[in-house]
Amino acid sequence: MQARQTALTPRLQAVQSAVQHNCHIADAHFASDYTLCVYLLKMREYYRWEQRLPYGTRISSEAVGDWLTAREAFWETLENESFQPVEIDGQTFDPFDADAINQALHDDRLVYSAGYGNMAKPLFMLARLENTFERDGNAVFVTTEEYARDLVAPPAMSLDGKMFIRQESLRRMLWERYEEWRWNRPDNAMARALGCYDFDNDLDAALDTMTQHETDTLIWHEIGEVEAGKQLGTGWEDMLASLPRSRLELMARAVRDHLADALSTLPALLQQEQPASLHFYFGNLSGMRKQIYPALLQAYHHWVECGDLVDLQQQVEAGRHHWLQVADELMQLHEGRVRKAWTDMETLIEQKAL
Repeated sequence: MQARQTALTPRLQAVQSAVQHNCHIADAHFASDYTLCVYLLKMREYYRWEQRLPYGTRISSEAVGDWLTAREAFWETLENESFQPVEIDGQTFDPFDADAINQALHDDRLVYSAGYGNMAKPLFMLARLENTFERDGNAVFVTTEEYARDLVAPPAMSLDGKMFIRQESLRRMLWERYEEWRWNRPDNAMARALGCYDFDNDLDAALDTMTQHETDTLIWHEIGEVEAGKQLGTGWEDMLASLPRSRLELMARAVRDHLADALSTLPALLQQEQPASLHFYFGNLSGMRKQIYPALLQAYHHWVECGDLVDLQQQVEAGRHHWLQVADELMQLHEGRVRKAWTDMETLIEQKAL
């Protein structure tokens, strides 16, 4: 069942309203970037979040349709608006000054984040703070119920040495994966992951337990992202920013994801010996990541069939060096700053498939 939000005081409701307004402005500018199918699925779950509907509840197509029409009309009124400042206790803050806003909200046990996601889309979030701690020199903020969010709500984000692990967004993502799988119930990695939990008899308990397990996986992945960023330097982000929105961009992002996971996520999962999380990891690999790293999938299938992790462990070690080398070569090609390099970069990744 979808948890009811803890009520906010009028003072904090004003903060919530300001943050959500900026979320609407960001959505007005970027929501049209998705394919129609992806857009409609995201809007359906966004509607569920706004209405605080239980995950198992059937959503009326008519209700969603009316809401979607009204939301799109509202977004049209925001297309020329700039992001608004956030006011707390009479003090005005730039909406991207997350550190100052969090300092002002410290005693309220709320966490605010502001940054940029894929394709430079601004992302804002206001949520209840569950826990904070340090991991490998990074401050980790674990949040629960969310009071303001964008159409896109990534379960984890990293910015300037801070990691935001959004458990409500993670739980929603897990629900979406379960719902997608049960349409056809294929016998695959996702089926094995979900089979480790009692989704058929207790949906809420299964989601709660899986959320706790995958919270650790998100932290390990974000640590890998931070370490990959250190090894690649600023040249990688400069290169990505200059690429067209294309197959090449997807390929380059897949290279970095494989590097990050070889540095942290997979070593941690293998060390902890968590079968459910390993299955879930492989159930979530994108098509592009599978395409450029078939050897990793082969090692996974060997583990499933034989129960032997040696092949996976060897692939993690090989991948750590391989994908760093590929990333370095991509940046070297890019330094020429000629469009021909984009084709050469695609070819390089294809030739370097592991």
